[in-house]
Amino acid sequence: MGFHQGLSGESYDRSYSNKTLLNRIWVYARPYKKLLFTAMLIVVFAAIMAALPPVLISKVLDSSLSANPSFNTFILLVSAVIFIEIMGFVFYYLLRRITVRIIGYVIRDVTVDAFAASLRQDLSFHDNFSSGRIVSRITTDSEDFSMLIRLTTDVLSSVMESVFTAIILYQAEWRLATAIMAFIPIVVLIVSSYRKLARKVTTRGMRAMANVNATIKETISGISIAKNFRQEEAIYKEFQESNKTSYKVNVQRGLVLSIVFPTMRALGGITIALMVYFGSLSVVQGLITAGAWYLILLASDRFLMPIMNITSYWTQVQTGLSAAERIFALIDSEHSVKQTDSLEIKEIKGKIDFNNLCFRYSTGAPVLTDFDLHIKPGENIAIVGHTGAGKTSIARLVARFYEFQQGELLIDDIDIRKYDLDDLRLQMGIVNQVPFLFEGTIEENIRFSKPDITREEILQLAYMIGNGEWLETFSNGLDTQVGERGAHISMGQRQLVALMRVLVHKPSIFILDEATASIDPFTEQQIQQALNLILSHSTSILIAHRLSTVKSADRIIVLDHGRILEEGTHYQLLETSGHYASLYNTYFRHQSLEYVEEVGKFLKA
Repeated sequence: MGFHQGLSGESYDRSYSNKTLLNRIWVYARPYKKLLFTAMLIVVFAAIMAALPPVLISKVLDSSLSANPSFNTFILLVSAVIFIEIMGFVFYYLLRRITVRIIGYVIRDVTVDAFAASLRQDLSFHDNFSSGRIVSRITTDSEDFSMLIRLTTDVLSSVMESVFTAIILYQAEWRLATAIMAFIPIVVLIVSSYRKLARKVTTRGMRAMANVNATIKETISGISIAKNFRQEEAIYKEFQESNKTSYKVNVQRGLVLSIVFPTMRALGGITIALMVYFGSLSVVQGLITAGAWYLILLASDRFLMPIMNITSYWTQVQTGLSAAERIFALIDSEHSVKQTDSLEIKEIKGKIDFNNLCFRYSTGAPVLTDFDLHIKPGENIAIVGHTGAGKTSIARLVARFYEFQQGELLIDDIDIRKYDLDDLRLQMGIVNQVPFLFEGTIEENIRFSKPDITREEILQLAYMIGNGEWLETFSNGLDTQVGERGAHISMGQRQLVALMRVLVHKPSIFILDEATASIDPFTEQQIQQALNLILSHSTSILIAHRLSTVKSADRIIVLDHGRILEEGTHYQLLETSGHYASLYNTYFRHQSLEYVEEVGKFLKA
């Protein structure tokens, strides 16, 4: 069936047995044992209350049919039935209140753990797996998981009600009660054979819904590109396709899940019909009273209904278990970055050594092979090269976003795998090619790297960059709202805010993947001043796209397909007329003052 394409699970998905899933769920429920114990007591009392009305009603019937019916006894029994039904409502209300609190606590904890697991994952994990599908596990699947907890109390309540009703049935007529009990093995057999199919179609339905969520997220994130190229209809069709697939899969899921309850209902109806027939014969033959016969019929219905409810719950239980399986798979997903120790870091000097290092992404050809690079403490190196040369990979390895396969990467002569990862990253400041800003104010984005910094300290650092003139370009200074991903401010302004975020952090190692977008001379000058402030007290790896950045570096590394072709200063490399000179003429020369002057003379001529 074609619409099942694209519904395969993620590579980190795994299968858990029902026992394992229930044990994991209990781990989250265990802190709330008092509430659970209270809920269990209420379930027992509610089950007793639910089982009593058939007994009282049979007594009312026998009393009214007796030779000397007592009106007072009749009123007392009717009042008892009314009281029991009211108490049943009270117990049900209390059980729902407690259950809602337990569900709230457990789902809060599970969601926090799932979100924390996604945060702890390496960058390679987020590169390989759609963020929309991850979000679907944390949100949609958590909601389905909550249904499982609610159903647990419902199932337990139904079981207890059936148990107490069974006791009453055996006291009334053990032969008919035994005949009713024969219904249970049939139920168990049907549900057991149905379980695997139910889990399979439920998981597939969740994957289809995750695809829809991923499509929506990607579409909204790229809406400006879609509008720019007038592709709204194309992405609408793509969404329609995902939504149609989800519809077909979930209709199939609904059909499969809807089979079991009607089957159980039909079997239950047949059982009740048999009870009516054999019970009426027993009354005619004087084996039981009319009240006892009515008790058996009513109790049989109350015994079978909870069992049939359990079978209807079973479809929802499979949904909940499938959701739990997907959430726990995310929580348990392995990290590609492996730390061999957790050495605490007090201070990093910034010496970085690549020794015979080999690296490749999970899919693709090797990026770095037997790569050697040695960076001195406090040294600022610029890495230049064509697209795909391996520049960004070097920065990502130093930041420990990816795991290398062979060789060594040392920081201060210690294997990078031995450091505590959180401590290591606290020593680093990173600015990506497209700076990411969170929705909020300029100040909030700067404060992100150092929450305890004061506004006065931020302003003091801000005025070290061009006397703070860059702040005047914002409508409300530090209180300017940047919008989602910084959409309300220019690319140059985003870069300045991102650099300020690093500057207040004062990292020992600074990694900059410079933006390729052109910016005005004023903003470029401000950016260079901010860069100089950071470079003055850190070891820096600069993936350079600006001539000013390249010229200010202590050393330039010319990279090509993971190999270092040349290294030296800007002027040293130009004199050799090698690969860097070619890159300079292609990418950097047009940014130089000499080039601008030459163009000016040409235009005048």
